[in-house]
Amino acid sequence: MTIRVIIVDDQAMVRAGFAALLAAQSDIDVVGEAPDGRQAIEVSRNRHPDVVLMDVRMPEMDGLAAARELLNPPLGVIHRPKVLMLTTFDVDDYVYEALRAGASGFLLKDAPPADLIAAVRVVAAGDALLAPSVTRRLIADFAARRPSAAARSGPALRLNGLTPRETEVLELIARGLSNQEIADRLVLAEQTVKTHIGRVLAKLDLRDRAQAVIFAYESGLVAPGS
Repeated sequence: MTIRVIIVDDQAMVRAGFAALLAAQSDIDVVGEAPDGRQAIEVSRNRHPDVVLMDVRMPEMDGLAAARELLNPPLGVIHRPKVLMLTTFDVDDYVYEALRAGASGFLLKDAPPADLIAAVRVVAAGDALLAPSVTRRLIADFAARRPSAAARSGPALRLNGLTPRETEVLELIARGLSNQEIADRLVLAEQTVKTHIGRVLAKLDLRDRAQAVIFAYESGLVAPGS
């Protein structure tokens, strides 16, 4: 099945470059583009893309605000694309909030072309683009703004719905382990790990791996530096 993509960036040359690269792939179709977040929302709701490549910093409406609206649409709007944030710096202050809003990950603009293509495919397949380096960034952000015990009590109570094995898998996800690494650590088949992850996401009402990492820290399951 062809992956429908729209590209959102305030620089026309960046949009053109990404479009040419992605359109050359037989399984990717670039169905639109936009120079700012506000127009991105309009284009997305008209074209129904599978993935939105969204720059973080733009005029009119930035990528974070646009991602929030696309991922938490008003009543009556059914379509919710996957959002892959594009940033110039891996320490961008918006990264943490974008992932909390439901973005499926982020990618540096100067990443190799093959990485961009792979990222679109990964996100379209429903997984999160969350490398260990990104996990470390999330942990650092969380440590800097760690909520009070009272604020963590709600998420902590939701952990009660998980089995011990599911809790263990969630903890390893939060520590940045891949599915194969989790399988090796727990002596399980990788498909079994994927099944556990699917159940964790469903029980906690989380969109993907990125939100699972954030939830693990916000609930107190894993502590920064542990």
